[in-house]
Amino acid sequence: MAYTKRFDGRKNDELRPMIVKAGVIKKADGSAYFKIGNTECFASVYGPRELHPRFLQNPKKGIIRCHYNMLPFSGTGSRIRPGNKRRSQEISMVMEKALNPVVDLTAYPNTVVDIYIEFPQTDAGTRCAAISAASIALADAGIRMKEMVSSVAMGEVDGTVVADLTYAEEAFDGIVSDIPVAMVNSTQEITLLQMDGEITKKALIESLNAAKAATAKIHVLQEAALKAKYAGAKTSAKVANAQTKPVEGSQ
Repeated sequence: MAYTKRFDGRKNDELRPMIVKAGVIKKADGSAYFKIGNTECFASVYGPRELHPRFLQNPKKGIIRCHYNMLPFSGTGSRIRPGNKRRSQEISMVMEKALNPVVDLTAYPNTVVDIYIEFPQTDAGTRCAAISAASIALADAGIRMKEMVSSVAMGEVDGTVVADLTYAEEAFDGIVSDIPVAMVNSTQEITLLQMDGEITKKALIESLNAAKAATAKIHVLQEAALKAKYAGAKTSAKVANAQTKPVEGSQ
């Protein structure tokens, strides 16, 4: 059976509905909430702070360290076993490599910036959501960056190139490829490119070209989330100043 119509009715290049927020965790140095379809995650950033054990320190610059975690009842189907797993370690490493090209920690040698990602609910595209959320949280924390990284899962389902695959599409009974891509918006530099499944050279090129437009859409929402947070802070400050300002002529 050919895949002629997407299960959720989206167009081939259409992303799932997104909700993106910055500064959602008060005690973190920076944080973000990122939801795309039924996949949602929280990102929190702490640091720069001294890195221990010391043999891991880099005297020339700080490092970033990612911690990816899916909560026990976040997945589709059976309960996810808590604790450090090989998949979590692999995605944490992938996140670090995707973010490192844009993060500048040369002013903070021997330190670490920890990024924690928690998923209360998932429906495919988790590593891409994690990278997009982490970028917002890093910016919210004031970490020096060239630009935020935006990420989306492209792929081919039974001969049709589509953007932002769901779990149902990944599990489709046919030839399927899942291609997580992360890009720097201004230069379109690829910082992450992975693939699971089979795909032709022509479809791969088509997928990467489509990823440029898809990540650009995500980047717009990332920027909007940060602007909304700081616009809200300015508004709050104006209100506070108005409330404490003395009234002219008062004794």
